[in-house]
Amino acid sequence: MKFNNRNVFISPNAIIGNNVKIGDNSTIYDNVSIGDNAIIANDCIIGEPTNDYYFNPNYINPPTTIGANALIRSHSIIYADCTIGHTFQTGHRVTIREKTVFGSNCRVGTQTDIQGHSIFGHHCWLHSNVFIAQKSSIGNFVFIYPYVVFTDDRTPPSNIGNGPTIDDYSQIAACSILLPGVKIGKHCLIGAGSTVSKDVDDYQLVLGSPAKMVKDSREIKSNETGESHYPWPYRFDRGMPWEGIGFENWKKEENTHE
Repeated sequence: MKFNNRNVFISPNAIIGNNVKIGDNSTIYDNVSIGDNAIIANDCIIGEPTNDYYFNPNYINPPTTIGANALIRSHSIIYADCTIGHTFQTGHRVTIREKTVFGSNCRVGTQTDIQGHSIFGHHCWLHSNVFIAQKSSIGNFVFIYPYVVFTDDRTPPSNIGNGPTIDDYSQIAACSILLPGVKIGKHCLIGAGSTVSKDVDDYQLVLGSPAKMVKDSREIKSNETGESHYPWPYRFDRGMPWEGIGFENWKKEENTHE
């Protein structure tokens, strides 16, 4: 993609880092800060005003922060009042509503819709066509696969919303539905097509609709080796901070730096 500077609007109240590339037809609104070496592709909007903009004549756009080395692909919209950590990537046509917080090294796939007021840890990977309801909380190293839906209202329509909570290292497989307020522990696997209506303890494999506990996730065997696959960080390192050094060594280094 060439950056031709055609029809680009950058607010004078935005802060743009060094070596930032912004594609054609993109808009950077007031009070946006974009870190060094970020790429904002064609037809993107960063700092989209919140709903209050349309009704409040004294509206001031809340701060929006995009960390260094981001890659925001075409037709993505990130609303104002979001905080995005460094090395963030999106697919195409992603929507991230206001009051969303991402840690570092997260990825959000094409046509994913994040409804805002949610928190994501570090190294979260969301695949394509994921829907995240408001007031969801996602830990570190959580993978959410295509067509997963998080919900936030047990008795719609109501004024009470509370999205799911996912703890570190858990995996939510394709086409699963998580009902409002459910809590999923660490190192869990939610099997494809599951409907989760109850809390899930650490290290559980749950499957079905409604989802039921099948076994301890540490009993799941690798198709390639026949060995236990969970906890998965000992078996998978592509794109992870322990790539090439092993999960155990990485943990030791992390403890040294704390």
